[in-house]
Amino acid sequence: MLAASVRSGLDETVHQGTVAVVDVTGRLIAHHGDLDRPFFIRSSAKPFQAFVSQQCGAQLTALELAIACLSHRGFPVHIALVESMLRKAGLDESALACPPDWPAGPAAARLVQRDGATMPRRIWHNCSGKHAGFLRACVARSWPTETYLSPDHPLQRMVIETVSEFGGYRVDPVGVDGCGAPVLRTTARAMATMFARLAVDRELTEIFAVMHRYPALVAANGEGDTTMAIAANAIAKGGAAGCVGVAVAGQLGLAAKAWDGVGAVSYLAAAETLRRLGVFSATGADVVGPVVNPPVLGGGGRVGWIEPRFELAPT
Repeated sequence: MLAASVRSGLDETVHQGTVAVVDVTGRLIAHHGDLDRPFFIRSSAKPFQAFVSQQCGAQLTALELAIACLSHRGFPVHIALVESMLRKAGLDESALACPPDWPAGPAAARLVQRDGATMPRRIWHNCSGKHAGFLRACVARSWPTETYLSPDHPLQRMVIETVSEFGGYRVDPVGVDGCGAPVLRTTARAMATMFARLAVDRELTEIFAVMHRYPALVAANGEGDTTMAIAANAIAKGGAAGCVGVAVAGQLGLAAKAWDGVGAVSYLAAAETLRRLGVFSATGADVVGPVVNPPVLGGGGRVGWIEPRFELAPT
């Protein structure tokens, strides 16, 4: 078992999951669970999708590249960045093919509703930065913008081939992600290998740098992936349905997957594994404490917690 949710010491729920850690050569150094069971990587693929957009000529600034890598929460600064990305390509919000949505951050959603919004918008979708990066690449290469999410589009074919090469694992056949983009298959072993590449490869240095420089754009302050990036010389990117990848600069790549889709469990597993491997300083360990032991709330207060209960197998 990966972790247990305990309420008032009376009720226990066991969560199954997998953790894989590889060094920068791709050698497996620690693991727990089924390393080769496939799952969709979801938004944890964004750093690599943004890398492909940049390689195709998107010419994103540091902040634009950061928002393309990340899952923004829909605050005014995020929306302004996406609008700027589109405007520089001669496009506007109508070019986005992600579905209309409300801002993912509750405070941001309240803000737009207070200002009179009555309908969701495409630019508020948490993946709109990634989509704007896709569109910038398409304009740079004179590729069709209307079909940029098709798995057969030249940009998506390049994403599929690049991510397959980074992880040493074929990511197709693809599915359809919540934002409409092709969603890529992976395993914990392959995903850890991808993030190890992110930790060391010179061609990925720009991606690592912007994600580490702007960790609060990863999701929001206090969330698991942002907290791990603040606590160490690392970057982390969570994805829907309980997966997260971590790259520790010059050291390792890690992937964690909670099979029941609970994001807090995947963050817990990743942070606890990094703690056991000695990645965090004493101060960093304090910073990630709430991630390693997140509370279970009831009646407006803490009634329990989620705690790690797993062994790492060395190789």
